Amino acid sequence: MYLYTYDGTFEGLLTVVFEAYERKAWPTSIVKEELAQPFMFGETITVVADEDKANRVWKGLQKKLSVGALQALYHTYLWEQANLEQIIFDYIKLAFDTSESIEGNYAALCVLQVQQAAKQVHREKHRMEAFVRFEKTADELFYATISPDFNVLPLIIRHFEKRYADQRWAIYDTKRGFGAYYDLTSVLLVNFEHAPSRYRVLPQGVLATDEDKYKQLWQVYFDNVNIPERKNPKLHLRHIPKRYWKYLSEKQPRMLL
Repeated sequence: MYLYTYDGTFEGLLTVVFEAYERKAWPTSIVKEELAQPFMFGETITVVADEDKANRVWKGLQKKLSVGALQALYHTYLWEQANLEQIIFDYIKLAFDTSESIEGNYAALCVLQVQQAAKQVHREKHRMEAFVRFEKTADELFYATISPDFNVLPLIIRHFEKRYADQRWAIYDTKRGFGAYYDLTSVLLVNFEHAPSRYRVLPQGVLATDEDKYKQLWQVYFDNVNIPERKNPKLHLRHIPKRYWKYLSEKQPRMLL
């Protein structure tokens, strides 16, 4: 029985795969170092992330899997649910050990689990792209905080980089304690010394003087395009679940013009 511990990065997890094949010692469990408990009935193997080893595993997977399947594996890593490491390992091992494509083999539990996890993460990605609302600060930075169910910030950066290429912006994930900052040239991953703990935390004095007016105009527009006779609360909740309302200006208390 073998317990593998790693640093929590995707590169570290791919290094675990390399080490397991190198040793021919298949993991009973894979956990992040900070979560590891003493392993009484087996060996604990601590793996240090290694870029070369991780790249060798990834290049091997590129020969076995489609681009969509590789993306699904990464999305499963961002899924952050219990046992994701073992699911990813089992999927990779099945891919390496099978001569035929495994991508449609949903009889294999790991293949089904990767497909389901990737679908959930992909859905959350699109919702964040749709529901993120920026606030303009006095120094003309457009700022937003998010707390998605899954770690989708790495997946939505490209969308906002293309859509707001002419504006400085920052998106901070309050649940995971890191953010992305775009400086008109490139995107940097950042951490705040005093990280915000919830949505809409910017003090009033930090916001641009016209920010409230834009929010008011948006709320007026939303009220006017809304047709009361066509209200369908069930359909509305299906498309915009309540947990996303905290991001939307139109769902905040009405502001007086």
